[in-house]
Amino acid sequence: MEKSSQPKTRRVLIASSHALFGQGLRSLLEERKETGVVVVGMVANLEEAIESLHSLDPDLIIVDYDDEQLNRDEFLARFVEGEKEQRVVLLSLQSGKEALVYDRRSLAASEIDEWLQDITISEESQDETPKMNQPKTIDGNRRRNMKHLVIAGILVVIVTVGLIIGLENINLLPVQASAQAVPIDNLFGIEFKIIAFLFSLIIVFMIYSIVVFRRKPGDTEDAAHIEGNMKLEVLWTIAPLITVLFLAYLGGQSLAETMRSDPKPLEIKVIGQQWSWRFEYPGTNVVTNIMMMPVNKQAVLTMTSNDVIHSFWVPEFRVKQDILPGGEEFERQIRITPTKMGEYKVRCAELCGQQHAEMRAIVKVVSQEEFESWIIDESGLSDDPVERGMQWTEQYGCLSCHSTDGSKLVGPTWKGVFGNQETLSDGSTVTVDEEYIRDSILNPGANIVQGFSNVMPANFSQQLTDQQITDIILYIESLK
Repeated sequence: MEKSSQPKTRRVLIASSHALFGQGLRSLLEERKETGVVVVGMVANLEEAIESLHSLDPDLIIVDYDDEQLNRDEFLARFVEGEKEQRVVLLSLQSGKEALVYDRRSLAASEIDEWLQDITISEESQDETPKMNQPKTIDGNRRRNMKHLVIAGILVVIVTVGLIIGLENINLLPVQASAQAVPIDNLFGIEFKIIAFLFSLIIVFMIYSIVVFRRKPGDTEDAAHIEGNMKLEVLWTIAPLITVLFLAYLGGQSLAETMRSDPKPLEIKVIGQQWSWRFEYPGTNVVTNIMMMPVNKQAVLTMTSNDVIHSFWVPEFRVKQDILPGGEEFERQIRITPTKMGEYKVRCAELCGQQHAEMRAIVKVVSQEEFESWIIDESGLSDDPVERGMQWTEQYGCLSCHSTDGSKLVGPTWKGVFGNQETLSDGSTVTVDEEYIRDSILNPGANIVQGFSNVMPANFSQQLTDQQITDIILYIESLK
């Protein structure tokens, strides 16, 4: 009797919760219809497989070996030891793994070829003796992968070096003008290098993968089924942790260096208020709105606020400190050792109200001789009370809210106000005389001029002497 050349039809059921596995394997089988293999269905779990057992009557069940959502033991117990003989193939599409075959009797791995004839598990096993050739294929894959890794690694190094050179030449930070800026800038330098490396690592591998591993024209096959890499996941969890701890250690060292105390530092008291700075030099009569500092001598700044939270910051000195209201109990200190003579600006780095952006003051770093001469000159007071009054208003920040030229600021202008009638917020009127001005300084919330709000600090009674208040009143009177 002549043997039929038509292969026997084999009904195959695919079990996998991964669409890529199922659709890819189905496409592979359907492309080889001459083998007599027909995919009768795809299921995602054991329950669906049991239902399909009676309705579809498969001869072979191919189970995704790498699918952790499938219970392989239950599949084997139900179908290998069941009432009807079904062959179960546990199939892995990951490189380097072999297909495992189970049924009622022991099968050699080579019987997979007899069952599926010329159907191959992967492109690397298309030879008649895949097991013999598999080590060479794996070695070839490793060499190819190592080649790509080396090329990408070299590109990462090149891009990282280029970025570091570029960052060092575009002056990201302002002039380094204090001893405290040195450890801070060193920390910034390390962080910039790490950022350059991480940026290069991500961008280079992404672009390299897009260019080298892009789908070639005419390629319609599915990619390899990959489900993560435990070693890689552990690496990219531990490496950032170590990096963060390393930077925290360096940050602690930098902080300690900025707080290091020199013997006999210069003492300066800094007062912030809406919206001006005042600087007092204990042991002298100097109160000014310009901070003078001798070069190469550490100054300890004791800071407080008259109203809201401010933040003292000179970018060239790097250090910054929030200033809190509440008196001596909430005083804060920072230490600054200027290393470059010149003129800089204090900025408020905390949003503190309507004129926050205008809350600036000049810092002058001069030689020790010039600083001592300045202290002597500033300690002397004029015999003219009007000139003294003008000096007090500048030093205590009055002119940040009140103009002397008629322009409208946060508070009423002082030009021509003395002796005039002012309408208050309650609709009443008052004559601006010495008594009214003195009461407005000592109790600023009592009589608010219509159209203005009460933003004046309430502690001037503790900062100004009676003589200073009298001088200010005489100065305001002179502006009429």
